[in-house]
Amino acid sequence: MMFWYGGGWAWWQAGLMWVGMIAFWALLVWAVYAVVKSITTRDAGQPEPSGGRPAADPRRILDERLARGEIDSDEYLRLREMLDGSTGRGRAGTGSAR
Repeated sequence: MMFWYGGGWAWWQAGLMWVGMIAFWALLVWAVYAVVKSITTRDAGQPEPSGGRPAADPRRILDERLARGEIDSDEYLRLREMLDGSTGRGRAGTGSAR
């Protein structure tokens, strides 16, 4: 048998084969995990993978800016009035016919 002349595989060839097989299966398992996680994350209302945050409520952002001290109370009230007027949700009892 001329194919077996000179012995068998070298130890590094067998080791390289094992490392390649383990890397292949690890990559395959990771790919399946990533696909499943991306599908379930989008369904749960989490941010898109693009890194953007979900659309925030303008009123909540305004409240957060006031809490952080970025705006004063007069500016807060003015901006809140603008938001209420732009969304058609005027304050009750103001007497304005918007």
